[in-house]
Amino acid sequence: MQLTKPAGDFDNDDALNHFLTTVVDSGIELYDHQEEAILEIFAGNNVILNTPTGSGKSMVALAHHYKSFCADRISYYTVPIKALANEKFLSLCNSFGPENVGMITGDATINPTAPIICCTAEILSNLALRDGAQAKVDDVIMDEFHYYSDAERGIAWQIPLLTLPQARFTLMSATIGETHFFKKGLTELTGAETALVQSDQRPVPLEFDYSETPLAEKVVELVEANKAPVYLVHFSQRSAAESSQNLLSHNFCSKEEKKELAEALHGANFKSPYGKEISKMLRHGIGIHHAGLLPKYRILVEKLTQRGLLKVICGTDTLGVGVNVPIRSVLFTQLCKFDGSGVKTLTVRDFKQIAGRAGRRGFDDRGFVVAQAPEHVIENLKLEAKAAASTKKKKFVKKKAPDFGFVSWNKETFEKLEASAPEPLKSSFRLRHNLILNLLSRPHEDGCAALKKLLNDCHETESSKKKLRIQAREMFIALVRGGVLTLIAPAERNPDPNSPKVQLHIDLQDDFTMNQALGLYLLETIPELDSEHPNYALQVISLIESILEDPAALLKAQLSKAKGALIAELREEGVSYDERMERLEEVTYPQPGKDFIYDTFNKFRAKHPWVQSEGIRPKSIAREMFEEYMDFEDYIKDYKLERSEAILLRHLSEVYKVLAQTVPPNLKNDTLLEAEAYLKDHVTSVDSSLIDEWELMRNPDFLEEKEAKQKEAAERPLTHQKKKFIKLVREKSLTALKHLSYDDIPAFLQQFQPNDPEGVAWTTNRLNPIIDAYFDSEHHSIRLDPEARNMKHTQIDQSSDQNHWKVAQILCDPDEQNDWSISFKVDLNASNIQKTPIFQLENLSIIS
Repeated sequence: MQLTKPAGDFDNDDALNHFLTTVVDSGIELYDHQEEAILEIFAGNNVILNTPTGSGKSMVALAHHYKSFCADRISYYTVPIKALANEKFLSLCNSFGPENVGMITGDATINPTAPIICCTAEILSNLALRDGAQAKVDDVIMDEFHYYSDAERGIAWQIPLLTLPQARFTLMSATIGETHFFKKGLTELTGAETALVQSDQRPVPLEFDYSETPLAEKVVELVEANKAPVYLVHFSQRSAAESSQNLLSHNFCSKEEKKELAEALHGANFKSPYGKEISKMLRHGIGIHHAGLLPKYRILVEKLTQRGLLKVICGTDTLGVGVNVPIRSVLFTQLCKFDGSGVKTLTVRDFKQIAGRAGRRGFDDRGFVVAQAPEHVIENLKLEAKAAASTKKKKFVKKKAPDFGFVSWNKETFEKLEASAPEPLKSSFRLRHNLILNLLSRPHEDGCAALKKLLNDCHETESSKKKLRIQAREMFIALVRGGVLTLIAPAERNPDPNSPKVQLHIDLQDDFTMNQALGLYLLETIPELDSEHPNYALQVISLIESILEDPAALLKAQLSKAKGALIAELREEGVSYDERMERLEEVTYPQPGKDFIYDTFNKFRAKHPWVQSEGIRPKSIAREMFEEYMDFEDYIKDYKLERSEAILLRHLSEVYKVLAQTVPPNLKNDTLLEAEAYLKDHVTSVDSSLIDEWELMRNPDFLEEKEAKQKEAAERPLTHQKKKFIKLVREKSLTALKHLSYDDIPAFLQQFQPNDPEGVAWTTNRLNPIIDAYFDSEHHSIRLDPEARNMKHTQIDQSSDQNHWKVAQILCDPDEQNDWSISFKVDLNASNIQKTPIFQLENLSIIS
């Protein structure tokens, strides 16, 4: 729906009429609660919109933006996660035009001076802290407002409600719960009335069913009853993957449907270790959807589901955050989950957020919500029925509930979750140094008074406020002692009693957060490294990885492999069991340079007290891959991470973004630039979705430009794209070097054509004596470190003849004799035909 301002001079009523006319002309019929909310917004009131999922809250948000846009005001739309920010940004661009919409997240900023801004909640929170009533924020639409209760991030939803009296608010959620507190608070803050628009009427009503049928049988039953697509809700990625595998034995699709699926999947990219399994599932009409999957697979599942081609989707509870998967039935595989501190029964809010996704507006006349009884209960009922049907009186042993990771539930639990109202939202106000710094950085206001007011007005209990005041005083003193703040002497202050009483000695970025603070640590620490050291690039990568979140699944896999290797070694040495167990306690995942990282971070933290609550996290994932020249598939298979591909991809993407965006060019040597290119090429070759999303945030025309470049490149001979071709030659040459270094001769020979230029076949038997001669001449190994992969060790002669290049890949050894090389020809014509460098091995020999 395209939205423009009314022509000529117009007032608020004209804007309202123009909006409603545009809606009608678009063929959209508003619900009563939508009309009520829109009229309240145009009357200048705040609105709390508490209506079910799928009831058109986005249209109300659009109306608020439009009113603001027509009045030349600035509106902010806040969401909990970056992926939703990107989605809403593109949607708002379609409605208002890209020139009128901006986006700000922790990763990137687009068009920040636009009248309509889409951002994560933390961005608006920081802006509200810095500028308060002076902030250029006129209207605020908060989506998924139930995040107010989130223990870690809820404060970002609370801060604007305390500090932006000039704004008008629309708070939206299907599960707000008790609203009187927020209604009263918004009215007192803004001086405008606050309307509660509430409705229990769903556009698509729900039916609820408690199932004591085995899971696979229940899924088949739902599909056969035309209640598909069915979303199986799990609370771990592993259980979602196991369910999808178990369901492969059932046939959910007809031959015609399988044919349509095959056509839809034609050309889909399944290139990754887990891709073969994904492809197999999808062709059976089964999807899988969770954060451990590569983005390209999640997007593919969403698109196939939107087309009605998938019957079953096995996923996790992330569905409740607004994932774009239209479904008819939601099936809870269990009603308990780990909440960060222990396993507990689902909250009413979690249950309703997920259950509310059932039923597709415009497709279904009702949605279906099913909860499975505990697995052991279903099994016991089955055994009991079998025993009762037997002519012989048989006893059976009842299965017990799991000892760990389980809290029992029953039909009454399910019915209570269905009937109960969501729990009241609870304040999760937490005091951090960046909050204090943002407040005290207000240029024309007494930040100390603002801090006191914030602590008085926050939504905590009186006893909690008392503790917060004590904590704030301690943190303030630490900032003064650390030299971050200086108290301005009374004689030097502005006579205005509301003027600043402290002076900050740091400049805060517009999107200053703890992550930015750790970015500052990175910038301060890299210059302490020796840029001439052979491992400089690896050390920089280690510093980058240390400021990023720990990818738990990857570190767990590293630790498991390290322990396995140690056990094998100790057994070989005949070490006793007790000593082996004792030694295992000392094993950690790789943390190269951890002493340097901890020492420098402790000094940085002493200098910058506001990072006291943050920690540094040494690890080696991207470093290990670059150091060992491993590709994505190698790493996944080596650590058995097939079901966690996206976690590795996400980590590599984050390392690349920091290296590309944060590390200044003057601190990058050739090897570090090679690492940057290696990471980018690696991420984009596996799945470019994450990088494309990031680049799209920076440049809205990125995808069109990328497609144009790809089309142009496809029309040109590969060897005419000289820079790209040289890069591909180097990559393939280094891959051959890697296999030779690992003594994997068959893989080494696979990089070349079968015969040498004289037509003689290359075989393992022919090559082995040459390799033996290398080691007999006092060479202990073939290095593969970044220095050994330096560009200077790949010598390319482009002038040998018109049809071939000659290449010598130097073999670097520990003693740095570097007197052997792999020599081969590159067949240019064959490379153009096959669109990849074609090598012909000449020799592996001492350099003459």
